[in-house]
Amino acid sequence: MLKAWFAIPFWQRVLGAFVLGALLGVVHADTAVAMQPLGQLFINAIQMLVVPLIFCAIVSAITSLQAQQNIKRLALKTVGLFLFTAWIASLIGLSVGSFIDMAPAVELSASSVPERDIPPFSQVLLNIIPTNPFAAMVEGRVLQILLFAALVGIAINQLKDKAEPARAFFKSGAEVMFQITRMVLELTPIGVFGLMAWMVGSHGLETLLPLGKFILAIYIACIIHIVVTYGLLVRYGAKFSPWQFFKAIMPTQLVAYTTSSSYGTLPSTYRTTTERLGVNKDYASFSLPLGATINMDGCGGIYPAIAAIFIAHLYGIPLGLTEYAVIMVTATIAAVGTAGVPGSAMVMLTVTLTAVGLPLEGIAFIAAVDRIIDMMRTATNVTGDMVVTSVVARSENMIDDTQATLDQPDATTAQRA
Repeated sequence: MLKAWFAIPFWQRVLGAFVLGALLGVVHADTAVAMQPLGQLFINAIQMLVVPLIFCAIVSAITSLQAQQNIKRLALKTVGLFLFTAWIASLIGLSVGSFIDMAPAVELSASSVPERDIPPFSQVLLNIIPTNPFAAMVEGRVLQILLFAALVGIAINQLKDKAEPARAFFKSGAEVMFQITRMVLELTPIGVFGLMAWMVGSHGLETLLPLGKFILAIYIACIIHIVVTYGLLVRYGAKFSPWQFFKAIMPTQLVAYTTSSSYGTLPSTYRTTTERLGVNKDYASFSLPLGATINMDGCGGIYPAIAAIFIAHLYGIPLGLTEYAVIMVTATIAAVGTAGVPGSAMVMLTVTLTAVGLPLEGIAFIAAVDRIIDMMRTATNVTGDMVVTSVVARSENMIDDTQATLDQPDATTAQRA
């Protein structure tokens, strides 16, 4: 029976678990809620990988890329494309939010809003530098980990032969983490089943009704961004068939959708990008963790734009062209500042609301369904990570089409056959 299970393509196992979990949540909510430990087991296993995987992968990537490519050019291309897609995402969010009538039947009145401690942008920049890199690793401060890993990689390159043992150590460490990742990812169907069953069983379909239009706007904007923006980039930038590309990355999209964590999805993202899309492992090890940190089209681009419009409608506050422009700018910046963990987008939303003078208490109204929205936001973010990585890799001849398996059965299944 176990052999028959592994004979099923990986994406079908994940999709089947997704559907079964949702059905259980609808049919028997109590039993579905009890499945939450299965999802938590998967999340814990994924979180176990994140810090060592990111650190070893970034150091190994920088030391390897230095000899192969101009890493400065790669970084500029990658970050530039991340910012471009974030700007497009905010534009789509504003357009969809304006097109869909999200005005409630009864407008709310804003009471006095307590003072919120929102750190200035300068403080955000200062927080990038860790006072204790080991504490940053323990606390999971990924941006600080990225910076320290980059410094270690650069130092190894500058020392050349003197640091060859360190170069070999981190390269081996990255390979060890990749192997552990493959082992943990076998739990994906179990985790997806548990998370979806718990999600639907806990919230139920009735939870979506009061905020149906808001949720619909988020999902429509994310789908437009994935299909149109990413689809065009895949077709003309990465030179892949959009249909085959999205079919190949669907298991990773489902992992992102159910975990609501770009960081938590990193192992699956890396595996899909390198094994299914044929992207160079060293570049993928550099681009994907960076994307999980600063590429937040769903959380920082689409979400704050639509949420700001929704809250403005909620309190009957009109928005003009100036407010829309401010929303676009702050939403794009928020796309860079939003951490790739569940729920962080709601914190960053305060930046956009404050900038346009909207009551922060409106966040409480949408907090009830944030998890449901966060699932689609994260799927959009992770898709963008893989798209941008593929486009830049193609421009630098860092995709091996002979290794790509877009038009073949799932790689895991093929290896087992």
